[in-house]
Amino acid sequence: MKKIIAFAFCALASTASFATLPPLTPEAQAAADLAKAKAAYGDKVGAYQLCQSQNRVADRFKVAGTPAPAACVAPPPFVAPVAAAPAAVPAAK
Repeated sequence: MKKIIAFAFCALASTASFATLPPLTPEAQAAADLAKAKAAYGDKVGAYQLCQSQNRVADRFKVAGTPAPAACVAPPPFVAPVAAAPAAVPAAK
């Protein structure tokens, strides 16, 4: 009996986890887009800093006659994404 009750409880709890969330409001979507853009920019800055540190290590252990490591490309300054304007609905004829 306890197994049946436990199974029923787990089945009921698992169905609640499949519920869908409502769509985001335009403000929440804009905030999510900004956070996504900031995270992507942070990844670019991190990759640039990693390239610089790898070049410093490579320069330290470079053997005479080997080529210099590739130059790092600095990311451009962060620019916030522009929210797309809603498309105008054409007038019906």
